[in-house]
Amino acid sequence: MVPSGFKFAALPLLAGGVFLWRDGWLVGALLLGLGVFVLFFFRDPDRRVPEVAGAIVSPADGRVLGIDQVVLAGTPYTRVSIFLSLFDVHVNRAPIAGRIAAVQYRPGKFHVASRAAASRENENNEVTLEGEGTRVVLKQIAGLLARRIEFWKKLGDELERGERLGMIRFGSRVEVLFDSHYRVRVASGEHVRGGSSILAVQE
Repeated sequence: MVPSGFKFAALPLLAGGVFLWRDGWLVGALLLGLGVFVLFFFRDPDRRVPEVAGAIVSPADGRVLGIDQVVLAGTPYTRVSIFLSLFDVHVNRAPIAGRIAAVQYRPGKFHVASRAAASRENENNEVTLEGEGTRVVLKQIAGLLARRIEFWKKLGDELERGERLGMIRFGSRVEVLFDSHYRVRVASGEHVRGGSSILAVQE
């Protein structure tokens, strides 16, 4: 469980208890249900991180929206975009082991995270990891309901592959950009798991 989840769940759980105590069964049950869902949303299960050399793992649970080729700062990358529904685990993890070489937060809009415009225009946090002989860029992108991107690390930190680094509340998108010499191991529409699903491996 992400600790901040208890803060968000406390109010509906407490209010639900008060309503039930005063015989407000319907409202009380709805508030208690909301509190339980918030706790469910902030769950943080352990994952078995694969030990495959040169593998890039998924930074989050969700459905692969698409795989394409993009250019970022003049460098070509393969991009894997992943949509996180309200029912997916929202803790984000490092796709590779390495050092955080850059972090850039950009304010923006709040389009539905599954739309292509979300990648270009939504609030996002771009994290560049350097390690294992390569550079990988992770973008945390806020969605329609997400109004807060959490990043728990800082510039220069050394991370292990699959290590927890942040989360996005509530419903969002992540993108992973990596060198084109990696062979993609997932397909559009596939559901992946943060820290354990392999997105790509070195050729």
